[in-house]
Amino acid sequence: MNRDDQRKILIVSASIGSGHMQAARAIEEYWKIKEPQATISHVDFLDTETLSVEHLIKGTYIKMIDVFPMLYDMIYRASKGEKRGTVMQTVVSYLLKNRMLKLIQQENPDVIVFTHPFPCGAASVLKRQGHIDVPLVAILTDFSSHQFWLYPQVDTYFVATEGMVAEMTEAGIDGAKIRVSGIPVRRAFFRDTIKDYEMKNPIKVLVMGGGLGLGSLETALQHLDRVEAIDEITVVTGQNTSLYESLVTLSTSMHTKTTVYGYTSNISELMQSSTLLVTKPGALTCMEAVTIGLPMVFFNAIPGQEEANAKLLESRGCARWARDIHNLEDVVTALLINPVRLKEMSETSHQWHVDGAANIVDDLIYMLDSADDKEIDTTYEKIGTIL
Repeated sequence: MNRDDQRKILIVSASIGSGHMQAARAIEEYWKIKEPQATISHVDFLDTETLSVEHLIKGTYIKMIDVFPMLYDMIYRASKGEKRGTVMQTVVSYLLKNRMLKLIQQENPDVIVFTHPFPCGAASVLKRQGHIDVPLVAILTDFSSHQFWLYPQVDTYFVATEGMVAEMTEAGIDGAKIRVSGIPVRRAFFRDTIKDYEMKNPIKVLVMGGGLGLGSLETALQHLDRVEAIDEITVVTGQNTSLYESLVTLSTSMHTKTTVYGYTSNISELMQSSTLLVTKPGALTCMEAVTIGLPMVFFNAIPGQEEANAKLLESRGCARWARDIHNLEDVVTALLINPVRLKEMSETSHQWHVDGAANIVDDLIYMLDSADDKEIDTTYEKIGTIL
């Protein structure tokens, strides 16, 4: 294994939503700070414009969670727990394993870090079959686990909460492999944190639907337009260009001043300048807002993981969940007329947030250095035996 400036890190994510990609970028960003001479490669495993297995898997997955969320819910719930959901898990892993093998042979990394379960599964199959022998690290970017992440070949898991440890050990994962780190977010969110939350004029509401722009944003905007307390709305549609054009058209007929962005890299600045975030509860977006100290309202949670995210954040006091989008107007109004409650939500967020990227990278560097030291000790033992 290489060390320090010779070390090679392969980070593998997948552009299904922005959360997996942003978590990977947070790891890459912090690792470059800690070891600027290390070689770090970040690969979007499903980034392809050609008609391929990877393209079909990505397209099917996105269409399912956008158009058929109840089908996604059924698959998600079927995958929960030991021995369930393994058929689909195995099929996806085998379909992707050849692409993964080519990537590993090309990069020859000292460790592979995954922020999405599909490529992690493919690498696990290769390791089980003896084609690779490299440490595999999985970073779970939600507040609950499911079968697609669970492989005995994964060497280390980093998870968001203590509760996930019990979930995964009950599903058969060795508890010694699991470390509670928090979800990694980029450095900008620590830079732009709200030091002392106060409601300011004008009252600005930031609306997000995930990096793919999913989540009934048109309906959400129509409800928010009826909230008299809101002075300005900023909405981010992500990479969904048709949704961006649709919302730009809708904004011209709204009573509330509304600005529409497509994909933007200044989310931390938008959060810092906002009074409230209204969003679908993707875990990465949630933790970005928690780090900033911005109160949240959730709508249109995807059944399964996002519902679990919404439930947890609401129970922790960082957010409110409008379980029916038609109640979004009332939930937002109730918060905006209660500045004391909003301040409490911001303070609760600051008390809970952790630096997931720092925890993960520091831990991995320690583990890699320890492995190097063991190899050196073994080498000396062999030399001593020869002499």
